[in-house]
Amino acid sequence: MVTCLLVWRHTAADCPAHNEKSRKSMAEFMSKAAELDAKHGVKVVGSWVVHSEHLMVQVCEAPSFEAMQAFSMEPESMSLMNWSTMELKAAMTLEETWKMMQAQ
Repeated sequence: MVTCLLVWRHTAADCPAHNEKSRKSMAEFMSKAAELDAKHGVKVVGSWVVHSEHLMVQVCEAPSFEAMQAFSMEPESMSLMNWSTMELKAAMTLEETWKMMQAQ
């Protein structure tokens, strides 16, 4: 199992709160999110939005980094990237990192 961080950013002009095209894209993604999660074995641990920065951070667990990449390549995920940027990062807990450092 891998823990991944998804960091989404968009401009004020592209904010789904004010932009109809972005809102429609977000609505399509949200309506399919549970189905896509199940398809790729993704579990959303939590999602946070910083409205003033037009930023969303999501923590997910997936069977592999490749599963998260496949999730991000789904048409509904890709449509979000027409108006936002997404960073996908594999992460380790502090405990996992410490064990890895001690094994060296």
